[in-house]
Amino acid sequence: MNQTEIIAGLDLGTTKVCAIVAERTEDGLDIIGIGSVPSKGLKKGVVVNIESTVQAIRASIEQAETMAGVEIGTVYAGIAGSHVRGMNKEGVAAISTREVSREDVHRVLEQAKAIPLPGDRQVIHVLPQEYVVDEQDGIREPVGMSGVRLEARVHLVTAAVPSIQNIIKCAERCDLHVAEVVLQPLASAQAVLSEDEREIGVALIDIGGGTSDVVIYVEGAVVHTSSIPIGGLNFTNDVATGVRTPMAEAERIKVKYGCASTHMVDEEETIEVPSVGGRPPRTLRRQELCDILEPRAEEVFAACKHVIEETGYADMLAAGIVITGGATLLEGMPELAEQVCGLPVRRGMPTGIGGLIDVVRSPAYATGVGLIKYGSERLQQSQEVHFDPRVHVRNGEGIGSKLGQWFREVF
Repeated sequence: MNQTEIIAGLDLGTTKVCAIVAERTEDGLDIIGIGSVPSKGLKKGVVVNIESTVQAIRASIEQAETMAGVEIGTVYAGIAGSHVRGMNKEGVAAISTREVSREDVHRVLEQAKAIPLPGDRQVIHVLPQEYVVDEQDGIREPVGMSGVRLEARVHLVTAAVPSIQNIIKCAERCDLHVAEVVLQPLASAQAVLSEDEREIGVALIDIGGGTSDVVIYVEGAVVHTSSIPIGGLNFTNDVATGVRTPMAEAERIKVKYGCASTHMVDEEETIEVPSVGGRPPRTLRRQELCDILEPRAEEVFAACKHVIEETGYADMLAAGIVITGGATLLEGMPELAEQVCGLPVRRGMPTGIGGLIDVVRSPAYATGVGLIKYGSERLQQSQEVHFDPRVHVRNGEGIGSKLGQWFREVF
């Protein structure tokens, strides 16, 4: 099997590290291997223990390799956390030959990202929203158009350099090369959003173990990215404290019996809750468990609603909100989100893939599948275009990009 046809994604989460391997075929992407192990080395999306993270990566990669029957050498690694920030910027450049060339596009995007940044921050994505040639705006692909002045409106995503370096360091200790570091909610959006949703306006809320990330699309382009430091682990902590049970049992109870909307649960239904310190288990009404989970879910969605309203794009989200991430598997989450945010809400599942689709058809695998799709898109672009400025600039680490130098200098 040609190694260039194999793509691997590494989802480094607060609660799990997941490796997904796919094969590119004529019909698209086929998932051929999955590895998922509990994560103990990350907190709110950031590496806090190198050794634990390395062990989790190695274990997940080995599982995926065994299932797929291939050896993984290169991965697309996800990054998330409150250190990630997004902003909208503009760049301007003169059109060198009165007709827009790819070099002109490259220069205008370089100019757009030329902003003063602290030494510990790095641009990881430059996402074009639209181009303006002279006075004509709303252009998606300006190459070949006539004019003298080219503008680019872009969304920049920056991240803390130490966080990026730690992810790469952990992967390299597992003998893996990181092709790109990709913002995890952007990857999730690749997996669960349709082209129509992005075009008419949609907000993605990716609720992971440590953080809840928001990405807003308007007219097919990213206009906002942000992170809220609340996630599924907070739900589990609330249950452990509220019903006085160990964390492992709290997670099991949350997954099996939890519901984010109390009114959806029968008043007479009861559950058995293990106690701590050798005490006998107790019987609890299921509604009491939901009384603990519902306020936390409301807090998450209220925070996301506030973020969406602050951006000024709330009235432009004709497709409403798509929620994804492992925490959204909790029963009643879409209904509560709709109630709190006042917009139509659906739960997002990975689509557009083949192979082991039954295994990954879950919001918990949205980021992993998205990293695969992102990697496939990059591979396709590199094969079709000898030099594509969008590839080089967007990820901040492409071959030949000055921005990629720090990867090599650090290591």
